Formats: sequence, structure tokens, C-alpha cells
Amino acid sequence: MRRFDDEERRRRLGVRHRLAPGTRDGDVVAAAASVVALHGTDPGSTFVSAWVRSTGLAVADVERALYDDRSLVRVMAMRRTVFAAPADDVPMLLAGAADDVAREERRKLVALLAEGGIDDPVRWLPEVEQIAVDVVHGLGEATPADLVAADPRLATAVVIAAGTRHETTVRIASRLLTLLAAEGRVVRGRPKGSWTSTQFRWSTLAEWSPQAAVAVDPLEAEAALARRWLARFGPAPEADLTWWTKWTKTRTRRALAAAGAVEVEACDGTGWALPGDLEPTPTVEPWVALLPALDPTTMGWKQRDWYLGDHAARLFDTTGNAGPTLWCDGRVVGGWAHLPSGEIAMRLFDDIGTEATAVLEQQAAALSQQIGDVRLTARGRRPCPLEVELLGR
Repeated sequence: MRRFDDEERRRRLGVRHRLAPGTRDGDVVAAAASVVALHGTDPGSTFVSAWVRSTGLAVADVERALYDDRSLVRVMAMRRTVFAAPADDVPMLLAGAADDVAREERRKLVALLAEGGIDDPVRWLPEVEQIAVDVVHGLGEATPADLVAADPRLATAVVIAAGTRHETTVRIASRLLTLLAAEGRVVRGRPKGSWTSTQFRWSTLAEWSPQAAVAVDPLEAEAALARRWLARFGPAPEADLTWWTKWTKTRTRRALAAAGAVEVEACDGTGWALPGDLEPTPTVEPWVALLPALDPTTMGWKQRDWYLGDHAARLFDTTGNAGPTLWCDGRVVGGWAHLPSGEIAMRLFDDIGTEATAVLEQQAAALSQQIGDVRLTARGRRPCPLEVELLGR
């Protein structure tokens, strides 16, 4: 059985995720594909993740890919998370992972409607869904407020987290858009504000990106997704893929079998790799990187000791979301925060030497200048403990 030690996995990470010297170019779509897809829950992180894996890109270049060329499309998929994915891969993500999300979202919404007094919500919901899709189609780009104004049924209120301290009342329009996005019927388009805004206009997926709206077989999609993940993140244990996709164990094993994955040995036990991907990675030049919160590399595995060490408590929030991290040669060595002044404050946990530290400082200064007048704040997560320290909160 082929054995992969942690050093080999770190070399692969640097090369395949376009973080090591000589791996980057100006192709933002290739940058996204290098980690399957960029996390999109926090739009600011999407841009920084694209920049760190590319050369010479500005805000306008990523915006062009997202909103003009539409070669990157925001899609809700694995773990009910929004990703910015290559348009050609969206059908795979929808059929291979978002289908589970959509079924769960439908179940929860039906339950909320029943609790809110809607008679026969199983029948009522599809009728209202179609109204929402028709409104989005008719307007070309629509906001939740547009849906609420279009039909009183779309203004129906539902209670979220009833009986808890997080209880809140929302209009059904926003929940419907989440469900329709998971089903691949609508898609987040242009933001209402700056490139860091989380408020989007919505379009139908078929009109926004026809190539992303192609239907594919779910079994073929899950096998393709397993192959894609193994090519970027393998070798890795079955549990890592199960966590990353939020599949059941049964679905993970079925997908690995269909992908032709082979068992390999790693330091933390049995893993899986693609059969033609068993050769060692050549020597990689030293590298460092500042990765943003929720970056796909930091979030790519469930078992993280081989690259995270004992730093999780300071760099992750209480629900498992990663804050901004500092990397050196495939290991997390510290974290950073974007200060209100616009500067980037760093904190190293490990001694990486004066030369690597100096390169990190240069990259931090360049990133601060690239971000410009906006400020990166925690979106879709809580600030991690180190961020709280660096921000002086």
C-alpha cells in the first residue's frame, strides 16, 4: 500500500492549491478550480482567496469573472455553504451535493409553514415557489423586497429558532430564495453594495449562466465530485470527504468506489487517492501566504493536525469556521486581522525565521493596499479568538 507522510501532503497542498512559487498566473477561474471552489459565504474572503492564488488581479478582475463573463458562479452546495465555482462545474456541485441541501431546506420550510398556520404546506409551497421564480424571471434581477412586493403570499412570515435566544421572524421570500438556490433554479447575481456586500440581486440560473444550468445525473455528479476533491485534497481519509460534502457515509463510499479511488496509508490512518495520482511531489520552494477567513485550504479537511497543529482554539470560532491564517510551507503558523485603520496585524505562533517573516510582512502590506478603502469583517461567522485579540475587542 502506497504511504504518504505529512510532508508529502504539505508539498501537494502548496502546489495544487496554487500557493507555492511558480504555481500562480492571472486565471481567476483556475484559482477557484485549484480548490474545487472558493468559499462564498463571506464575499471578501472570495476575493482574497482568488488573489492569493493568482498574479496581477484586482477587484475588477474578480468582479468581471463573477458578473460579466460569469465564468465563476455563486452556488449553494456542500454543507449548505455558498461557493464561487467555475461555471462548468456548477451542475456537478448542484447534483452531487446541493441536492441533499435542497431536500433538507424543503423539509424545514414545510415544517415552518405548518407551524405558522399554513394549511397543506406541501401543496402550497410549490405554487408559491413558481410565483417567486416568475417574479425573478420577469424582473431579470430581483431582491427579496421585490418578491415581497409582488405577491402577498411571498410576504408570509415564519419564525426561525422559535423558543431560543436566536428566535427571529422573517419573510418567506428569503427562505424561498435559499431553497430555490439549492435546487439550481435561482442564483446570486450582483451585490447591492461593494464587493464585500452580502446583499445580492437574484436571477434565474438558466438566464444568468446557461452552462451552469445543465442537468446531470446525481450518481455521475457525486463520483465526479469525489474525483475532483481527491485531485485537490487527497490523499485523505473517508471521514474528511464525508465532512467536506456533508454526505452520508454510504454516499461517500459509493462515490469513492465510482471514482475508482484506491486505499493508501497516511500518518493518521487509511486514506484514499486517485489511482493515477500516487507519485511523490517534487521538491517545493519555500512559500508563505496570508489566507482569509473560510479559505478552502484551511477548511478543506476535517482532520487538520497535519497542517494546523495545536492552533485550532485560537483560529476557529465556536462553530468550526476558520478565521484568517498565516501559512508557511504547508503549515498554519499564525493568524491575522484587518484593522479599522486598514493595516493588517499579524501574530506568529511558530518561529519561521527572519526571511520568511519578512516575506509575510511584505505580503501583508501588499494585501492591505489591494483591499483599499473597504474593511474585511467577519461575515457568516464569529471572529476567532485571535482576531478579537488583534482588534482589541
